[in-house]
Amino acid sequence: MRTIFLSIVFVIGLTCFTDGAPLSESELRNLLAAIRQNRSTQADFQEQRVIRLMKNPVVSSGTVWFQPPNKFRREVKGNSPSITVSSGRELWIYYPNFKSAERYPLGKGSPLDATVAAINSALNLENIETSFNISATKTENGHELQLLPRTAAMKRVFQKLDLRINDKFRVERTDMLLPNGDRIVTTYSNQTRAPIPPSTFEFKPPTGTEVTTPLGQ
Repeated sequence: MRTIFLSIVFVIGLTCFTDGAPLSESELRNLLAAIRQNRSTQADFQEQRVIRLMKNPVVSSGTVWFQPPNKFRREVKGNSPSITVSSGRELWIYYPNFKSAERYPLGKGSPLDATVAAINSALNLENIETSFNISATKTENGHELQLLPRTAAMKRVFQKLDLRINDKFRVERTDMLLPNGDRIVTTYSNQTRAPIPPSTFEFKPPTGTEVTTPLGQ
């Protein structure tokens, strides 16, 4: 399960916080509403996985597409490429170098439901009020938010999630602290809001791909 989580959680970034005035409840509601207006997203990302047992972070980069409430695609470049796609009904992780793919059904109590919900929360802050305690501050160039999970399912995914929001109400950087003390970090650039073709969130394994469905699903 840990391997799955590290493979698909791409929404994390290293955040450096500054002091600012805390937002009131009404200001926070207005801020969340403004952020949620950014419905579709395409962006480049650089991710750092800071693992306690490793001297240096694991760095990767690529492109991510997101469409609320639960569709996303993440393509990692480099020597260890991968493609992760969620249609909202199922999630695929494809490894081109190994010609192998993993398929995970979503919904109906899937073990990955909470992880996918965490991804969606970080990318568009969808429905976070019921699952997190939220605090926010105003900064010179935007806002910074801290999310602390309330539910047991979310606490199994991470301890806390910090986000930096720029002056265009877009998630610019995030910082997730995992239950074991590791961190996965991501910084976004080149964000666009153009409509995303529906086919982006569908995946069909190439001919010759070995497909598995882990977790006995």
